[in-house]
Amino acid sequence: MSAISVPLYQSKLTFPSTTATAAAAASPSSAFFVSTNKISFSTALLHVTSHITSRTLASTNQSLSTITTATIEINNNDLSDPHTTAIVIRARNRIGLLQVITRVFKILGLRIEKATVEFDEGGGGGGGECFIKTFYVSDSHGNRIEDDQSLEKIKKALFDAIDGGAGEVKVGSSSSTGKGVVVRRSGGLRGGETRVGVERMFGLMDRFLKSDPSSLQKDILDHVEYTVARSRFSFDDFEAYQALAHSVRDRLIERWHDTQLHFKKKDPKRIYFLSMEFLMGRSLSNSAINLGIRDQYADALKELGFEFEVLAEQEGDAALGNGGLARLSACQMDSLATMDYPAWGYGLRYQYGLFRQVILDGYQHEQPDYWLNFGNPWEIERVHVTYPVKFYGTVEDENFNGGKRKVWLPGETVEAVAYDNPIPGHGTRNTITLRLWAAKPSDQIDMESYNTGDYINAVVNRQRAETISSVLFPDDRSYQGKELRLKQQYFFVSASLQDIIRRFKDSHSNFDDFPEKVALQLNDTHPSLAIAEVMRVLVDEEHLGWNRAWDIVCKIFSFTTHTVLPEGLEKVPVDLLESLLPRHLQIIYDINFDYIEELKKRIGLDYDRLSRMSIVEDGAIKSIRMANLAIVCSHTVNGVSRVHSELLKTRVFKDFYELWPHKFDYKTNGVTQRRWIVVSNPSLSALISKWLGTEAWIRDVDLLAGLQEQAANADLHEEWRMVRKVNKMRLAEYIEAMSGVKVSVSAMFDVQIKRIHEYKRQLLNILGIVHRYDCIKNMEKSDRTKVVPRVCIIGGKAAPGYEIARKIIKLCNAVAEKINNDPDVGDLLKLVFIPDYNVSVAELVIPGADLSQHISTAGHEASGTGSMKFLMNGCLLLATEDGSTVEIIEEIGKDNMFLFGAKMHEVPALREKGPTLKVPLQFARVVRYVM
Repeated sequence: MSAISVPLYQSKLTFPSTTATAAAAASPSSAFFVSTNKISFSTALLHVTSHITSRTLASTNQSLSTITTATIEINNNDLSDPHTTAIVIRARNRIGLLQVITRVFKILGLRIEKATVEFDEGGGGGGGECFIKTFYVSDSHGNRIEDDQSLEKIKKALFDAIDGGAGEVKVGSSSSTGKGVVVRRSGGLRGGETRVGVERMFGLMDRFLKSDPSSLQKDILDHVEYTVARSRFSFDDFEAYQALAHSVRDRLIERWHDTQLHFKKKDPKRIYFLSMEFLMGRSLSNSAINLGIRDQYADALKELGFEFEVLAEQEGDAALGNGGLARLSACQMDSLATMDYPAWGYGLRYQYGLFRQVILDGYQHEQPDYWLNFGNPWEIERVHVTYPVKFYGTVEDENFNGGKRKVWLPGETVEAVAYDNPIPGHGTRNTITLRLWAAKPSDQIDMESYNTGDYINAVVNRQRAETISSVLFPDDRSYQGKELRLKQQYFFVSASLQDIIRRFKDSHSNFDDFPEKVALQLNDTHPSLAIAEVMRVLVDEEHLGWNRAWDIVCKIFSFTTHTVLPEGLEKVPVDLLESLLPRHLQIIYDINFDYIEELKKRIGLDYDRLSRMSIVEDGAIKSIRMANLAIVCSHTVNGVSRVHSELLKTRVFKDFYELWPHKFDYKTNGVTQRRWIVVSNPSLSALISKWLGTEAWIRDVDLLAGLQEQAANADLHEEWRMVRKVNKMRLAEYIEAMSGVKVSVSAMFDVQIKRIHEYKRQLLNILGIVHRYDCIKNMEKSDRTKVVPRVCIIGGKAAPGYEIARKIIKLCNAVAEKINNDPDVGDLLKLVFIPDYNVSVAELVIPGADLSQHISTAGHEASGTGSMKFLMNGCLLLATEDGSTVEIIEEIGKDNMFLFGAKMHEVPALREKGPTLKVPLQFARVVRYVM
């Protein structure tokens, strides 16, 4: 259960082992070498020129070696591609020249459909490298440029950029962008000197940073002085953490760059994981451990007078999600990197994470989570990676190639700016990317406002744009909240797909190859607009026929759903979608029309079933069923446990399963032992490695089964008890510091930490605690000596608009106040509510738990990965047969857990009998206590 498998993940690449031989390390064809070497100079140079096809020519119409000045020829007579203009550039090469040329085309509003290059490294006749590069370009509508005046402008702009002399050359801006670009020339290097400069540059970058204590100490202190801008003789723990984080990040970036170059060279099918939530937690310990240099850093810091664990506590949580779906996304990225998949994650960079929970007078109060206030050293802002995202406006018909086509004229445009987070794998050099998008106002809108003196409007526009990526889970009970949530979904989808398609077009010109190079995984229904967006891009911008585009779409998407109840499925009101994304609504209607017509051929005129299966729901509020859209357009529908898969087939998507049984599959959610043992429970990690005789289990969790051979070993038991005691002492100290309640480490720690929700039944747990309290109060003193002391720990957040969940938190704190202050009970029973539960708190609580409760009403939990985290830390489970618990039972056996409550097939009958059921007298007594 350490990693999640998705059917599309069939493009795994094998990275050479970090223990590669010296002979393999010396080979220029090897992507990664032994730990002390980076990419060799020859391989690196190959990567630098990976956008072009490099070869030495025996002869051409004009020998490359005789080129002394740049020439530009324009050809509109190529009948093989009647929609493009061929622009042939003959020039001497220099670093950055190709980027300059492509930027000129971009500024002029031209699209490069394809390009070829002939490259000569001989340098004859002029003493430098030369090329003949042919660009096949079209205008913004996909047509060749035939206007003579436009062609002259293109030629002049290219000449200015290529042969404009030293210093600076300004390329004029086009009316469509309102932007210009300043191209700086490399004035010092000419001809053969270019090669010398490149060799010098790669020679300096040819080795990884060293990881011995002395080198690490120097790096940390350099970051203190030059990055944090503090004196190396005066800095505190937080500043030391910042310097340490940047030092670790430097080493991440080295592997990250090499990974991207490796994938660029191999051009594999890439996995793109689209999720609105990523609950990443802290990065320092996880990154250092995955890089294999955590102990080296600890030793280096100790000599400087710091403790690694203390500095790691300075890091705040990146709380960009809530619950199992968001933690799944984080574990997914870790596992993909560790298993050497060429993967990217895409999400939103929320300025404010999930709210910070404060308990006042027993009630939950929400405060903004200013997680970015002190910066985030783990992200790299990519100011040059920006994409326009459009909203509102109208759709018009336009003449095109003797027919009509749809043109979306947006009413608002914002910019999506990329922030990259490197995600390292364990035991591999593979370091993949989590790219998060932040919303910024369009520069053009800002400039128009400033130029007219409307500064207030400029500020308002900026605030409106930035709001899109400001808040995780905006309150969607109002129309404005629903609109903001839909804006977030499309903003994230549009920017991600522009990035994905741009990356594909860097190396490919035929979209028929798209399914062979791109796999898009939708994590729940939130990214489902990606389906309509891909259709819009392929049909409206790439000018593919509808049927061809539809065939591509149906091959690239797979869909993971986390829903267990039909009424919980996401729906978008048609009037909202029509206002915000008018073209996408048209596309969804067209998809639905074709799909319903095909459905009629399959099932006949069963109008009830047709209505249930339609993407468009008619009713008092006409809506788009996002789950139906995702199912229709995806080749795989993935459940997250075996029980969940059965619910999908028999209840949630029964009609669809009967039509397409081959689409439905399940991959049980998992968690990574790297985060939930190695990072959060280092003592247990060391113990496991000792008794297994290897650390290979950190990468292959199945090796933990080897501990069964030592199950009766008394020495192992003793060491295990010591690990458990230390973890409980750590948790007890945290509880006392947080709540003032002093608890006994000899008591049983009974834990239930998860989202506060009726179906998760924290209320039932609290009523059970009240019953236990009542029993202790009414015992004889002699009987109390037989009671096992128990510390009940509850933690979790209630959604701001979920009143019942908020009242459960108040009840928990009221009961805790009564029990904890009763001298008759003393240490026999304590109740603690842990506020502001997050990943970091979980890393503290889970290793110290003796018993963990997972008592959801059977049939309501899709998977439930929390039980896995407790289980792998040696905690006993009290659980219903729900979600992944059924599969856990098969792994560990019923004798090793406590099963509780009604089974899934028994729940409906109990609900029907509800009003007539006679409750036990003890239950009635507890209810009177509470009331």
